[in-house]
Amino acid sequence: MPAFTEHLFVCCNRRAEGHPRGCCDPAGTEALRNAFKAELKKRDLGPLVRANSAGCLDQCELGPVVVIYPQGIWYGRVQVSDVPRIVEETLVHGRIVEELRISPEQLNCRGGSAPPSGKPSGSP
Repeated sequence: MPAFTEHLFVCCNRRAEGHPRGCCDPAGTEALRNAFKAELKKRDLGPLVRANSAGCLDQCELGPVVVIYPQGIWYGRVQVSDVPRIVEETLVHGRIVEELRISPEQLNCRGGSAPPSGKPSGSP
């Protein structure tokens, strides 16, 4: 069996309703991950691409969050309706869906935006 070409990590973390950082899977159904699995199977990508549920990816304010490796592409505010487009554009054609992409400046910045200095939170 060939090695996987891509891994999708879909945040399925749950938090209490009303938590200030939000929650990527408030219903606890893993609907987003299941949609990716179904779309991969439908397109016969399953043997090479794996959709995994992940715990907190610490990008909560931008969630639901999906990260694709080995490319290191982070997508935020992903909805089930976005799944076919992500699979088609990113996994099939190698293109980034810009309107869903979490920019490097937004990563690891609580609140979803880079600090005014442009440095990651907690940097001197």
